[in-house]
Amino acid sequence: MMRKILLTIAFFFPYFVLLQSQSTYTLTLEESIEIAKNKSYSMKNLAEDLKIAEFNLRSATSRLKTHIDLTLNTPQFTETIESWKDTTGITFYYPIKELGYTSTLTINQPLPTDGNIFISNSLSSGENLENSFRSSRLRSRIGFNQPLNSFYAYNSIRTTLKRAELDYERSNKQFKREELNLVYQVNSAYYNLLSLQKSTDIASLDLERQMEAYEISKNKYAAGLIREVDALQMEVDLAEAQNNHDIALLNETSAKNSFKELLGLDLNDEIVLNNELSYEIVIVDPEKAVELALKNRLEVREQEIQIELQELNIKQQKANGMIQGRIDAYFEKAGIDQQTNVGLFNSVKNSYNNLIDRNANYGVGLTITIPILDWGENRALVRASQSRLKQFTYRKEEVQREIETEVKNLIANINSNLKRLQVLERNVLVAEKSFDITLKRFSDGDIDSQSLALERNRLNNAYTSHLRAYINYQLSLADLARKTFYDFRTNQEID
Repeated sequence: MMRKILLTIAFFFPYFVLLQSQSTYTLTLEESIEIAKNKSYSMKNLAEDLKIAEFNLRSATSRLKTHIDLTLNTPQFTETIESWKDTTGITFYYPIKELGYTSTLTINQPLPTDGNIFISNSLSSGENLENSFRSSRLRSRIGFNQPLNSFYAYNSIRTTLKRAELDYERSNKQFKREELNLVYQVNSAYYNLLSLQKSTDIASLDLERQMEAYEISKNKYAAGLIREVDALQMEVDLAEAQNNHDIALLNETSAKNSFKELLGLDLNDEIVLNNELSYEIVIVDPEKAVELALKNRLEVREQEIQIELQELNIKQQKANGMIQGRIDAYFEKAGIDQQTNVGLFNSVKNSYNNLIDRNANYGVGLTITIPILDWGENRALVRASQSRLKQFTYRKEEVQREIETEVKNLIANINSNLKRLQVLERNVLVAEKSFDITLKRFSDGDIDSQSLALERNRLNNAYTSHLRAYINYQLSLADLARKTFYDFRTNQEID
C-alpha cells in the first residue's frame, strides 16, 4: 500500500512543482503597462542606455576637477651592451647591468579656459651592478600652460561639456519616447489579445446558438416538419461553428504567449484580461495637441540639438584658421647625486640636499602660430559647415510641419473611430434582437435554415465590427498620447 502511495506521489510530483511555479495575473491595461516597464527586456536595455549617457556626462564634468596620478617603476632591471668612441674614432663595447627605481607624482588641475596648472614630483635612482656606481635625481616642477585662442575662438573643455549635456538630454528624451512606444505596443498587444478573447466568446456563443438550432432542426426533421437537406445543413453549420471555436482558442493561446513575452512574464504564468469593453468619450483640442507635440516630440528637439552641435563645429572650424597662441611657464627645483658604494636611501638624501642648495630652474614662453596661406581650405570647410547648418534648420521646419499634419490626421481618425463605435453599438443591439426574432420564427417553422444562417452571420459580423471599432478607438487614443506626450483621457502630461 505504501509503495503505491509513493509511486503516486512520484508520478504527480512534477505537476505539483509546475503548478507551484506558475503565477496567475488578472490584468488591466494599466497593470500590464507597469509590468512591461519593470520587466520587459527592451526597457531594461533603454535604462542602461540612459545610464551610459549619464556616466558620460559625469565624465565630462569630472574633466574640470583635479587629477592625481602616481607612476611607479620599482624595480626595473636592464642588461645590455653600450658603446662609445674614443678620439681616434674606434668604437668600444662594454656590458652594463643596471637596477633602477622611478616614481612620479603628478597633480593636474584643468582650467575652464582650456589651460592647466600642474605639479610634478619625480624621483629616480639607478645602480650599475658592475661597479656599484649609483646615480639619483630628485625633481619638483610647477608648470602652467594656456592656449590663448580659447578666449576668443574655441574652448575645448566647455564644448565637450556642452556636447555631453546635449547627448544626455537626447538620451533622456529618447528613453521617454521609447517608453511611450512600449506603452503603445502593450496597448496594441493588450487589445489584440482582448480581441481574440472576445472572438473566442463570440465563437462560443455562436456554437451554443448553433447547437440549439441543430437540436431544433433535428427534432423538426424527426417530426417530418422540414426536409432532410435542411437538417443536414444545420449539421454542417454546427461543424463549422465548432471548427471556428477551436481556431479561436488556438489564436488566443498564441496571442497570450506573445503578450507574456512582451511583458517579460514567464510563459508558464497564466494571465486573465479585464474584458469589459468600456470607453470614455474624449474630446481633443487640435491646437493644444499640435502645441504639445511640437513642444515634447524628440524629433523637434533632436533637430535643435543638431543645430547647436553644428554651431559648435562651425566655431571650431573657424578657430582652425585663426592665429593660435600658447603660454607655457614652469618653475623647477632639481637635485642629483652620483657616487660609488652608496646606498639607495643615502643617495636619495644627498639628492635632496643638492636640491636645497642648487639654484632653481624656470622658464616662460609664448608660442604664436600664424596661418599665412592655405589656398582657402579652411574657409571652404567653414562654408560647408554653414551649409550643413542650413540643412538642419530646413529639416527642423519640415519635421514641425510633418508633426502638425500627423497630429491633425490622428485627431480626425479618433473622431471618426468614435462615431463608428457609437453607430456599431446600436447595430449590435439591433442584430441581437433580429437574431432572437429569427430564431423564434425558425422554431415556429416560418423560415428555413438558410435564413437563420444568414441572420447568424449578420450577428457575428456586428459583434466583430463593433470589437474592431472599439480597439481602433482605444489604439488611436494611445497613439495620440505617444505622439504628444499627453494623456487626453486624464488631461495630464506624461512624465
